Amino acid sequence: MKEIIRADHSGFCFGVREAIEKAEKAADPCRGSIYSCGSLIHNKLVTEKLARKGIQVIQSPLEAEAGSTVIVRSHGEGKNFYEIAEKRRLKLVDATCPFVARIHDLVRTAKEKGKQVVIVGDENHPEVQGINGWCGDSAIIVSTPQEAERITEDDLFVVAQTTIRSSVFDQVLRALEETGKTFSLTNTICHATSNRQKSCMETAKKVELMLVLGDTQSSNTKKLYDISKKYCTNTHFVENIKDLPLKEVEKCNRIGVAAGASTPECLIKEVIANMSENTLENNNEMNSMDALMDEIEKSLRLPRSGEIVTGKVHQVTNREIIVNLGCKKDGIIPLDEITLEGDQKLTDLYQEGDEIQAKVVKTDDGDGSILLSKKKLEVGEHWDEINQALEDKSIIEVKVVRPVNGGVIATYKEVSGFIPLSQLSDRYVENAEEFVGQTLPVRVSRVDQRRGKAVFSHKMHLNDEKNKRIAEIWEGLSVDDVVEGTVMRFTDYGAFVDIGGIDGLLHISEISWGKLKHPQEVLNIGDKIKVKVLSMNSEKGKISLGLKQNQPEPWSVINDKYEVGQVVRGKVVQIKEYGAFVELEPGLDGLVHISEVAHKRVGNIADELNVGQDVSAKILEIDQDRRRISLSIKETLDEEDQPMEGESTEEEVPVEQAAEETAPEAETEE
Repeated sequence: MKEIIRADHSGFCFGVREAIEKAEKAADPCRGSIYSCGSLIHNKLVTEKLARKGIQVIQSPLEAEAGSTVIVRSHGEGKNFYEIAEKRRLKLVDATCPFVARIHDLVRTAKEKGKQVVIVGDENHPEVQGINGWCGDSAIIVSTPQEAERITEDDLFVVAQTTIRSSVFDQVLRALEETGKTFSLTNTICHATSNRQKSCMETAKKVELMLVLGDTQSSNTKKLYDISKKYCTNTHFVENIKDLPLKEVEKCNRIGVAAGASTPECLIKEVIANMSENTLENNNEMNSMDALMDEIEKSLRLPRSGEIVTGKVHQVTNREIIVNLGCKKDGIIPLDEITLEGDQKLTDLYQEGDEIQAKVVKTDDGDGSILLSKKKLEVGEHWDEINQALEDKSIIEVKVVRPVNGGVIATYKEVSGFIPLSQLSDRYVENAEEFVGQTLPVRVSRVDQRRGKAVFSHKMHLNDEKNKRIAEIWEGLSVDDVVEGTVMRFTDYGAFVDIGGIDGLLHISEISWGKLKHPQEVLNIGDKIKVKVLSMNSEKGKISLGLKQNQPEPWSVINDKYEVGQVVRGKVVQIKEYGAFVELEPGLDGLVHISEVAHKRVGNIADELNVGQDVSAKILEIDQDRRRISLSIKETLDEEDQPMEGESTEEEVPVEQAAEETAPEAETEE
C-alpha cells in the first residue's frame, strides 16, 4: 500500500501568510487602485489569485498613480523605495517579513558605525537588493567561499539572506576566518527556513520518490529541490498539478512531499489527493474480493485485549449482558463493568437486540467467553484528548503511579500510559522511585488506542521549554550587548559563562588586557560578571564573550594616568640580559634597562631583581605610537655603589635596541 509522507514545515511560513492576509485585507476597499511592487511572493498561483482581487503588479513605485495604494512585498524594499513613495504620496501597506525587517535595522546600524556590511545571498534576489538599500547599496554580496576570500576590506559585519542554506553561510564564515578577516555577525537565516530544509532532508532519506512543490522562481523552493535531490535522486519539481509524474508515482510505495514557504496549501492538498485517488483507481477491481475475504476473516478472528468492539445484545440478566460479536465466541459484560445510577438494573438499560459497544478486557474469561467492559470504554473521551494532544503537540499533565521495568506507569484521568526511563527527565535518572506520586507535564509521543497504549515524555516538554527560553535569549541578544553572567566552569583556553540559560565562551585572551596563564588567576566559579557579546552563531549555538572590553585598553588612556617623571609601582614579569619588564597594570609593561637598575654597574640583572618582585620605578619616557615605556629603578634610589671615576662598565645594550628586540607577542586567538 502506498504511503505518502508530508515533510514538516511545508507550505506558507509566518511572513508569507501575514503578507497575503495584509494584501487581501487592503484589496477589498481599493477596487483596483492597489498595486504590488513586484510579485508579493514568488508563486504564480497566489499572484493570479491576488490579481483577481484587483492587485496589479508593478516594478517601480514610479509606475503607481500618485496617492494610490502600494503593497510592500514580503521580501522588503530598500530605503530609496520609501523616499519615492513619500514624495508621490503613496499609501503603503507594509507586508515586509518581520525577519527581513530586522535585517534592515541591523545593516543600517552597522553602516552608521562605519562597518563594511557583507550579505551572504543571491545578489539578484529582491530580498538581498532590499537589504542592500538600507546600507546605501554599499554591501559586499557573496554566495560562495571563493567570493568571500576575495574581500579586501576589514572590520566586516556579516548577515545572511533569510532563505540561504546554513551550509553555505558556514562555508563563507569559515573562508573569512581563514583569510584572517575581522568580522562580527548575526545569523539572520530564518528558523522556519532551517526547519523546512532539515525536514525535507529527513523525508528525502526515507522515500523512493520525492516531490518538491512550489514556483520555479522561488529561491527557497529551489534550495529544497537541491537538498532533496542530494538524498533522493528520484526527485521531481512540481509547480502545478500538471507536473505531477503519475507514472513514477505508480511505481513507488513510499512518496515524500515537501513545499516551499510560498507554496499555497491548496496545491499541496491537491497533489496529495490526486496521488491518493490514483491509488484507489488501481485497487478498485480488488475491492469486492477483499471485502468478501474481510468478512470471512472477521468471523474467524477473535478481538484482542484492549480492542473496542460493537455487537448486539443477545441476553440480559441482573448479573450480566451476553453480546453477539459476530465471531465464534460471545462477549460477556459483568454487572461490575457497567456504571449504574441509584436503583437501576441492567434490564432497565438494555434489551435483547440493542446495539452495544464495549472494550475487550480478556479474550477468554475462563468459561469460553470474551470478557467485556463498558466502564473502560467511557475513558474514550480521555483518549480523544490524548490523541488531540499528540496531533497538536500540546502538553497534558499525568500522575506517576508506579515504577516498572524501563520506566514508570503514569495516568491521565482514567487512561494509563508509559513513560520510559530515558524520557522522565533531561538528566540521567538512575531510580524512577523519586518520581512516584508526582504530577508531570508531558508530551504524547505515541498512541495505540486499539491496544490501550500511550507513551508520554516529560523530557520532550523540558526540552521544549528549554529551547523556548534559549530562542527568546537568542532573539533578544545582539553583538555588542553587555549582559550579566555567572562563571560556570574553566578550561585551559577560557571560561564558560551562563548568560541566562545559555553558555558563552569567554576566551582567555578576552578576560584581561594582560597575559594570563589560566582563567583562575582572575575568576572563580560562581562569580557574577558583566561580559560583552563579541560574536554569535545560532546555527552552531556558539556565543563568544569578552570581559576586558568593559575596561578601556590601557594604552588608549595612558596619558590620563601616567606622565614622565612619575614614580610608579609595578611587578617584575620578565627578565632579559638587557633589562627587566615591569607590569604597571594588566596590558601595560615598561622596560627597566640594565643601566637603570642601580647606581652601580650591574653585570647580571638576575642578581638584582626576581620575577614577581614588586618595585618602584620612575617613568623616563612614554612613546604612545610605539607603545613603549622606559623606566628607571635607580632614579628612585639613593646614590650609592657608583662606579669609580674612569671605571668602565661592561658593554651595554642601548635602550632603543632592547625595545626593538622585544616586540609584544601576538595575542592568542580563539
